[in-house]
Amino acid sequence: MTDLLGYGWLVDHFNLALVQRLRVTSRAGMRRHTTVENGYVTEVLTQNASPNGVRGHLTFALKHEGVALELLSRLFAVLDPAELLAWIAAEPTGEYARRTCFLYEWITGNELDHGDAIARGNYVNVIDDERYLTSTQPELNRRWRVRNNLPGTPAYCPTVFRTERVKQAERYDCAGQMAALQAEFGEDLLMRSAVWLTLKESRSSFAIEHAESQKDRIQRFAAVMAERCGFYDSPLDPDALATLQSEILGDAAIRFGLRQSPVFVGSVVRFAHVVHYIAPQAADVASLLGGLAAFERCTRGRSPIVRAAALSFGFVYIHPLADGNGRISRFLVNDVLRRDQAIALPLILPISATITESAAARAGYDRVLEQFSRPFMHRYASAYRFGDRVMYDDGVLSDLEFSQYQDALHSWRFPDLTSHAEYLADVIEETVRVEMRSEAKLLRRHDSARAAIKDVVEIPNTNLDRIIQSLIQNDYRVSGKLKNTFPMITERSGLWEQITQAVRDAMIDDASMQADPGGE
Repeated sequence: MTDLLGYGWLVDHFNLALVQRLRVTSRAGMRRHTTVENGYVTEVLTQNASPNGVRGHLTFALKHEGVALELLSRLFAVLDPAELLAWIAAEPTGEYARRTCFLYEWITGNELDHGDAIARGNYVNVIDDERYLTSTQPELNRRWRVRNNLPGTPAYCPTVFRTERVKQAERYDCAGQMAALQAEFGEDLLMRSAVWLTLKESRSSFAIEHAESQKDRIQRFAAVMAERCGFYDSPLDPDALATLQSEILGDAAIRFGLRQSPVFVGSVVRFAHVVHYIAPQAADVASLLGGLAAFERCTRGRSPIVRAAALSFGFVYIHPLADGNGRISRFLVNDVLRRDQAIALPLILPISATITESAAARAGYDRVLEQFSRPFMHRYASAYRFGDRVMYDDGVLSDLEFSQYQDALHSWRFPDLTSHAEYLADVIEETVRVEMRSEAKLLRRHDSARAAIKDVVEIPNTNLDRIIQSLIQNDYRVSGKLKNTFPMITERSGLWEQITQAVRDAMIDDASMQADPGGE
């Protein structure tokens, strides 16, 4: 038999219903052992480690299990403040009493009237830099003598645990990898590939939204990616976001700015709604988005990959716009990487191409989104319905009714984005190792094929490209259309055979002879 300790005890004692699973769960048992599964830890401790009461379990939790912001937010909504006042009066120098009192005021916005019980002692961090992504601009709180290094604001503060995979992402030298590519292929070749990769990223981004046939929209988004990534001091500032949305959506869009209507992500199956996720109510969007922008500012100097993941997926879950949320969320990845100098102008990492590369890759993207959305919908499965249609101020006609907006705000404000950072790290490494190297190789082979043809016959580059593309697409066979397009070649006996062999040799020789330091 085992008994819950720390946060688990508080959940059970106060009957708290969490959306997100606790990263660490502690129990008292006969012998000590630790189990780790997919980044979640279960600790079984001996009975003599068991704390007593609310203060004891809060102390145990902060000491051994970290800071669970969603749980603390729900706890402080029901906890009698007198419990905290008695604690700080008894332990005015206590690290855990001071941290808890600070977190209470920070999360709830309510001030504790602690009278003469003045907190004392050395300044301590609110959260552990070794365990979490933290702010690079901590603020001293003299009231509780703590150093507020939380990576956000009370309106919005994501948590990223520094798991071993997250630490690897922090160590990943994206700029160094790009420099290695440049050394391997040359600056000119890599810059030329950037043009195609930007367009490829745009097309793949639309493929995620199942709208890859929209050519004008693809080209417009590609132009925004090329010109605006890293351009703004903060892309989430209202003016910058409005400009981005306008440039991405174009003149044909009818809804701009923050949404003023309810929204859900889902589908309709046999005239019935299938709901995968419900976003925050419109009244809370501005504050959540402002908190996300504050997170971007106060984590500058931390890992570009981790920051990009939190910005991108945080934006998706807030879903602040009437239209364009998906594209801007993927724009944010390259925007952060460029601003943090992990990639340089004019390069764009075609991460969407990696995400859409296969059905399995798409499923991986869906799975990481479900890290938050699936338990959220499980928690609020009975809290929504579809009733009468209502026209909202942004012109959206919606019949969604959700009764638990305030309760759900505990989880919307404090998402755990650890898995999202791990996922994006894998995607970025795969993109650099495979997508970018493959494109550079293809361009190099193409250049070799051009040169090989010119050794046989002098033809303008535009015609060379048509010939090379046709031969590759037709498995190095000369189509009737190609012969009709270039009759001057057809008239010379054996010339097509020479050209075909030259292209085949150029493509195959480059593919087989060039070293592949990326391990492709």
